[in-house]
Amino acid sequence: MRDISGRLTSLGIPDERPLLRRLETLAWGLPVCAVAIAVVGLTVVRSASTELAVDYLPRQLVWVAVGLLAMALGFALNHVTLLRLAIPIYAAGILALVAILFFGHEAGGARSWIGIGGLGGQPSDLMKLAVVLVLVRYLGASDADRLRGRELLVAIGVIALPAVLIALQPDLGGALILVPVLGALAWLAGLRMRVVALALAAMVALGAAAWVFTLQDYQRDRIRTFFAPSTDPLGAGYQIRQSKIAVGSGELLGKGYLQGTQSQLRFLPARHTDFAFAVLAEERGFVGVVAVLGLYLWYLWSGVRVASRARDRQAIFLVVGLLAVLSFHILYSTAMTIGFVPITGIPLPFLSYGGSFTLWCFFVTGLILGVDFRRWVNR
Repeated sequence: MRDISGRLTSLGIPDERPLLRRLETLAWGLPVCAVAIAVVGLTVVRSASTELAVDYLPRQLVWVAVGLLAMALGFALNHVTLLRLAIPIYAAGILALVAILFFGHEAGGARSWIGIGGLGGQPSDLMKLAVVLVLVRYLGASDADRLRGRELLVAIGVIALPAVLIALQPDLGGALILVPVLGALAWLAGLRMRVVALALAAMVALGAAAWVFTLQDYQRDRIRTFFAPSTDPLGAGYQIRQSKIAVGSGELLGKGYLQGTQSQLRFLPARHTDFAFAVLAEERGFVGVVAVLGLYLWYLWSGVRVASRARDRQAIFLVVGLLAVLSFHILYSTAMTIGFVPITGIPLPFLSYGGSFTLWCFFVTGLILGVDFRRWVNR
């Protein structure tokens, strides 16, 4: 019996309570919501790609199936072991970002994707995990109540290098996602409010510098049309205008599956990726949108519960960092669809078509669930 107990503990499997009792207390809302949204996403991808040259449904089916395996892998991995590999994972991500600047596939004006035969992914997705792991390992190792200035500068440096490399692709959305990760973990580590004020001022200065030196012409046009879309309704303002039409025309119950005019008549660009939410709103209406947003809310709430009952500091930081990435994706992508924020390539977790991002979402879901399962061991 002791040998069995020792083996279980060495694998990161708690042996302090009966296994069935531990499974009953897990945050099952995480995998349930992930699978439910992914199923809805398959119907959206099918509808959005009916009039495209390529039917993306079979590919997304493969990604979801592999994603379920990735979720199982994330659950099996002990996050303590994964954090020990944070630096090598970060280094691999940086090398991949540098390589893609020279060898990446260009699509939509950005060289951010690499693949063969239509299947591939974005190294920026690996970098999201790497940045979270490094920041968790660094900030989560301290027992101080307040985040010191030197620690904050190191944390800023951790995200600055990949953010610059991603922005050079240029992929402004991918670079932007790293900011809320730093904000969430720095706040959790005890960031002072005066430092927050200085950080906001620095962000304004960096934004002005990016406008002058980094942003491409099409990115500037997107920001201009965000404030005045009517100035270029057939150019830079076309996409958001068609998205608003799709969302509004869905009304209460939607037009029905495969009945959306904006998607089926090809008015809405990027409808299977960045604007999948608009297709959902047009076909399923307000009721469908509320149902999917409810699933996202349940997912995030389940993640918050995992963080609140985790037994070690680094586990709490890890869950919060991963939830920060997912939350930003959800908030920005939905807000972008209805014109609340400028358009940039930020897909919806589990819903939008995508390879590496779908795998990333399922993997981190398993990882968060694994943290919950091991809360009786990693103290």
